[in-house]
Amino acid sequence: MSIKVGILSAGAWGTAIGKQIAQKNIDVQIWDYMEDVVEDINKNHKNTRYLPGVTLPKKMKATSEIKDVVSGKDFLILSTPSLYLVDTAKELLKSKNIQNGKTIIGIITKGFIPSPSGPRLIVSTLEDYLPGFYRDNLVYISGPSHAEEVAANKVTGLISACVNGKNSIKFRELLSSRSLFVFSSIDVIGVQTCAATKNVIAIAFGMLDAIQERSQVFGNNTESLLLAAGLNEIQKLGQALGATHPETFTSISGVGDLDVTCRSHHGRNRKFGRDIINHNIIGQFSDIDDLIKKIDRVGYLPEGVIAAKYVNQIMDKYKLKLSISSIVYKILNKEMSPQGAIGILLGDYAAAMTVES
Repeated sequence: MSIKVGILSAGAWGTAIGKQIAQKNIDVQIWDYMEDVVEDINKNHKNTRYLPGVTLPKKMKATSEIKDVVSGKDFLILSTPSLYLVDTAKELLKSKNIQNGKTIIGIITKGFIPSPSGPRLIVSTLEDYLPGFYRDNLVYISGPSHAEEVAANKVTGLISACVNGKNSIKFRELLSSRSLFVFSSIDVIGVQTCAATKNVIAIAFGMLDAIQERSQVFGNNTESLLLAAGLNEIQKLGQALGATHPETFTSISGVGDLDVTCRSHHGRNRKFGRDIINHNIIGQFSDIDDLIKKIDRVGYLPEGVIAAKYVNQIMDKYKLKLSISSIVYKILNKEMSPQGAIGILLGDYAAAMTVES
């Protein structure tokens, strides 16, 4: 019996993952609300809006009807942006194969979800909306994986994390290919924390990247200092949230994803950090809430902006001192000028390390 896969949201990442699966002669159906994207995929085998220059397999079809993508699928992959993920989960409940738990669900969205009790990780939030048998059975997939390179079949590593090891392995087998190496993990909290928080650090890295072009004080050594400090913050946050395996943060889901997000020219959050310095991009917004509300004006989606707000709230809840995340939040909330912020940030980190040692 042939495998059927559904993907919700034909953004760059969802499309790239769909291409990888369809290349294995597996039927893939992808949903998007934009009719021009759907038509482009079906007619031209391209997604010009989100993944230009890539030819998609004929095994990959698109639709603007969510119910069609969810119905009768063996695997369902959620790639909807975090802002809209709960609304997507509510739509899933209308499908019989979700109601009876026959579809295995994987999530490739990064970020946090707001709730009355504060920001929550994605998997635990979705478990509250989906039928009870999905608890501990949702698979979270992450790793250093720019969509452009995955779509170009460049060798990439991913982590497939699930409390239920069998489901982790099923997604690992679905995704694995000659160019996509997938590894299993049971540290769902740790992998999610790395995926959500690295974008905040990448904004700081982008600011440093722009500043060092006109400074003789910062260089490659400084970048490594910032990366190390950022990884330290991600691990502290993950431990507070309940991560189970320290090696998660030194694996591809941790240091690997952080490194590529900060250093690659594909990175939207690094670009946003550079735009803060070079183009005063946040000057047109009154505070971080205004920025999130009108983020479409930026022209691309830097997930780190939304994550910065939620990380700041989690820091307050657990009384954590995370200098990079705190300063990024203050810059985005217009409590601090970007000019000189990196120097202050690195000074705080050096002081903290002196105390800790």
